[in-house]
Amino acid sequence: MLSFLGNLIWWIIGGLFMALGWFFAGCLMAISIIGLPWARSAFVIAKFSLVPFGRTLIRRDLVTGEKDLGTSDLGLIGNIIWFVIAGWWLCLGHIMAALGCFITILGIPWGWQHLKLAAITLAPVGMTSISVEEAERIYGIRTGR
Repeated sequence: MLSFLGNLIWWIIGGLFMALGWFFAGCLMAISIIGLPWARSAFVIAKFSLVPFGRTLIRRDLVTGEKDLGTSDLGLIGNIIWFVIAGWWLCLGHIMAALGCFITILGIPWGWQHLKLAAITLAPVGMTSISVEEAERIYGIRTGR
């Protein structure tokens, strides 16, 4: 219930617009064949931006048990290119938004969500979003909840 409430407030204070922006960016990247790996990553960020409370980000190969294009060496190259072109700018924007949220005590949970988004914007290729419970139960990952 708290995750739902957190996500509802997140949507109202800009999370819905953020998700739509990431979805639009993914659509723009999908126009060209070269941009397809980054388009998939933008769609992952858009999905996570819709419901960041109660979810965490994890490498896809940990979920599926198999390497794929995004979790291979090509994914590493894709993340390096992403970082140089857009990743650090987007990360900086989310950090600034987090600092703005941290001004008030009530804004701290939303500031943490911005920091989670900042982390994925640095290297999104090969990542996926799963529930916190699934991450803790299946993979033994402590998410700091």
